[in-house]
Amino acid sequence: MTQDAKYVLITGAAGGIGRALATEFANNGHKVIATDCVPMPDDLLCTHYLEANLAQTVNDEDYAEAVFAQIKIWLGSDGLHALINNAATQILGGVETLTREDWQTTLNVNLMAPFIWVQAFLGELEKDKGSVVNISSIHANLTKKNFVAYATSKAALSGMTRAMAVDLGGRVRVNGIEPAAIETKMLLAGFQNNKKALIELRKIHPTQDIGTPKQISQAVLFLTDKSQNFTNGTILKIDGGIGVKLLDIENT
Repeated sequence: MTQDAKYVLITGAAGGIGRALATEFANNGHKVIATDCVPMPDDLLCTHYLEANLAQTVNDEDYAEAVFAQIKIWLGSDGLHALINNAATQILGGVETLTREDWQTTLNVNLMAPFIWVQAFLGELEKDKGSVVNISSIHANLTKKNFVAYATSKAALSGMTRAMAVDLGGRVRVNGIEPAAIETKMLLAGFQNNKKALIELRKIHPTQDIGTPKQISQAVLFLTDKSQNFTNGTILKIDGGIGVKLLDIENT
């Protein structure tokens, strides 16, 4: 680790993309503060780890202040190079089945928490001329049945990313990423009993494959690099081209 190593704060660090983010930034000389709502995984590469409930940081100001205070103790007098809002929840359900609690939980974790965490660390981000990256989803623009709450929250997150970039002007850059299918352990587990469907999922993308967590982490590393100071309010679509593909019946 270099002497001028910068701090990076990553939420949802115990998941597939979160672990890749922690590894990518640590391997590139950054000090990683990782958070998630579960105990720290043994293989997570980070400088500090804090078990924290994002929804509770929205609903309970005292709890939030305690969480933020601990992170600020670790930061000390240093600024914050990047805040990566990666954590998310995905509650499936349609118009007829989603409950008020489903909606509130989804919006708290996927939308309100990213806002509150940016607000909490705005001073530290400004001090280092840092940036924010919000991990949104292809569902912000394209979705399917039973993703009503999740898709709505991600569409709002992408919109908030653009609005924050304008609102914060030259103080802190704010960008986002909208990934499509990413080959995490969670995704693969969902296809464990249907290998044919996984093959079809790969084929449906113009790239003939799905993405990897490392590809997402590399894109985030790029967005947070200070040399990219003109990249602001940008939403990168990392989707293998599926977002521009017209699905139609082929007349052969």
